[in-house]
Amino acid sequence: MTAFAFIGAALAEIAGCFAFWAWLRLGKSPLWIIPGVASLCLFAYLLTLPSADQAGRSYAAYGGVYVAIAVLWLWLAEGAKPDRWDLLGAVVCLVGTAIIFFGPRGVNGN
Repeated sequence: MTAFAFIGAALAEIAGCFAFWAWLRLGKSPLWIIPGVASLCLFAYLLTLPSADQAGRSYAAYGGVYVAIAVLWLWLAEGAKPDRWDLLGAVVCLVGTAIIFFGPRGVNGN
């Protein structure tokens, strides 16, 4: 469930932000804002679903997934093939996500 929530949240966040990018930087219609805002609302909702015990920890773990999905977006939506540094950076971020989310913690989360 957590992986799907993070992936969905990343796609929704990137799509929502891209809608504003398209309007402000690519000259698209201001109507792009409507689905962009809806997508950002979906992002916020999806980020509440993971079972992390604190919001900040969930957000920190999500960050690595966001980076990896953004590199995928770069390739699939924008047509720019990621280079080895993009891919290495995404892998490092996903390792960080795993450490944050799955690291052993005591009773108080420490």
